[in-house]
Parts: sequence; C-alpha cells; structure tokens
Amino acid sequence: MLRQILVIQTAFIGDAILATCLPEAIHRHDSANQIDILVRKGNEALFVNHPYVRKVLVWDKKSGKYRNLVQLLKTIRHAEYDAVINCQRFAASGFLTAFSKAKFRIGFEKNPFAFLFSHRIKHRIEAGVHECTRNGDLLKPLHIEPFPRPKLYPPEQLPIDTAKHYICISPASVWFTKQWPLEKWVEFCNLLPPHLRVYLLGGKSDSDLCEALIKQSSHPNFSNLCGKLTLLESAALMRTAEMNYVNDSAPMHLASSVNAPVCAVYCSTVPEFGFGPLSDKAHCIETSEKLSCRPCGLHGKKACPEGHFACATSISAERLATLLQVAR
Repeated sequence: MLRQILVIQTAFIGDAILATCLPEAIHRHDSANQIDILVRKGNEALFVNHPYVRKVLVWDKKSGKYRNLVQLLKTIRHAEYDAVINCQRFAASGFLTAFSKAKFRIGFEKNPFAFLFSHRIKHRIEAGVHECTRNGDLLKPLHIEPFPRPKLYPPEQLPIDTAKHYICISPASVWFTKQWPLEKWVEFCNLLPPHLRVYLLGGKSDSDLCEALIKQSSHPNFSNLCGKLTLLESAALMRTAEMNYVNDSAPMHLASSVNAPVCAVYCSTVPEFGFGPLSDKAHCIETSEKLSCRPCGLHGKKACPEGHFACATSISAERLATLLQVAR
C-alpha cells in the first residue's frame, strides 16, 4: 500500500508545470496518498496552496549545488517514501531516486542511475506522444491511471482589474530560436482592434523586450506586467483571456494548466516533439515553408545555425490575428 510519494522534476518552469499531471493522477487514484514534489529553486511558487501537494522540496542549484543535493538525499531518506517518481533523465535526480530507500524507485531508462531503479520506463520521443503521456508512463508500475494534462491551482480572484475584452501575450523565450522575433510581434499587435487590451506577461528580465514592443507598436492599449505577477497570478489572468499568444515555452504550459485558450508559435521546434499545448482551445502556428533545417534540435538554440531564421520570419502575423476572430 502506498502512502507517501515523492515526485522529482528539477528542470525548468515548463517541465515542472508538465509534471503536475502526476500529483493529479496520484490523488485521483487514492486521496489518502501524501504527495510531495521536488523542484529547482524558483519553481516552488507553482505549488502555493496546491490542494494535493503536501510539501515542496527545493533544490538550490546556484548556491552550493552539490552540498544541497546531499542534504536533499538525507531529507528524502529520512521521509521514508514508499515511492519516488523521477521525471528527469539526468544524473543528479537519478542519484536521489536510486539512493532514496523507497521500495518503488521509478524513472526513465536513459537516466545514468537507472540500473539502480526498481522500475525503468522507456522515454518515447515519438509523434503524437506528449510529455504528459511520457510522465504518465511512470505511473504504470503503481497501477495508477494517468491524468492527460498539467493542472495548477491559481487564485480565483484575478490579480488586477481587467478590461472586458483582453488578450495576453508572452513574447519572450529563454532560447533565441524559440522566440518569434520582436518585429513580428509588433506587426501582429498593429493588427489588433484598438479597444482590445493587451497584457504582456513574463519575468522581470522580459520587461525590456515588452517595453520595446509597446514603443514600436501603434496599438494604444498595452499593460506591461512582466515581473509584476507571480506564476499563479499569470495563470489566473490567462484563464479568462480571449486568447493567449505564446512561444514554445513555459507560458504555453501555464495556459494548458488552467485550460486557457492558447495560440503557440513554433519557430525552430515542432509540436511533434511532444511539448505542445493541451488546452481544449489550442492552436499551433508554424511556417508553411518546407525547410530542410527544421527542426534544428529538440531544444532551442542561441542563434539560427543557418543564419536566416526563416522558420520564424516566414510566419505571418495575419495567421495569429485570424485566430482571435475565431475565438470570438
């Protein structure tokens, strides 16, 4: 009988969001289960007031990374978890899983420490297989039915007084080749009706990009909220937007976690990698050109390897604007 379960996902924000399908599934299987989750420092804000997560363990990777890793192992062993479920394929999380003392030590077979797991699961990068499905495969040894998409619990009350009609745009990405260029976002915003309020979302480091967008666009109705909202507050705002425009990045998964309407712009990557939007109203926008260089990798890059970035610049702003008319 399972009672205490730890889920590990210490990668970036988007990965942590996609791992939220696991607590949902575990709780639905048996509401008596005590579920903890381990994330990297900064991502713990996703789980504030989460009804099914008892405790959030945090790994600080920037200050005393390996010292903190050893301390985490001590904490995990002391907790005496019945099962540790590792969503990652990297050595550090594998180390924690392998030596956790849990009866069920479950992770992907590509992990360097997988030979010490009790159960090793194949990680399938295949067309039509979403990351939430891959994460759900980790539940098979526990005979738990997977949950099909991420789920977060933002506050019911919106963080700001909103306009009656509004959209959200998250124009930034950590990776250059995953980010639709600024001039294309400007072109898109210039097509919007002037009464439509546009809320720009992102972290504090994205504020300059959004200020440049406001300055270069002729649209008169912007609010730059970068760095002013928590992740959950951003999700709450996205939930009631007419449409959310994002790159292939964390805000896309934030929209999926609250089933918000979303339009995801794919530049160098493709939805077939399994990281696409899962909202009921979800649209993926890609170039219509046949580019032999696309996709250029599973993840984004700091620059276009070919120098032309045609996968992004060939996407017309009109395609995004048309979707807004459909949403209405």
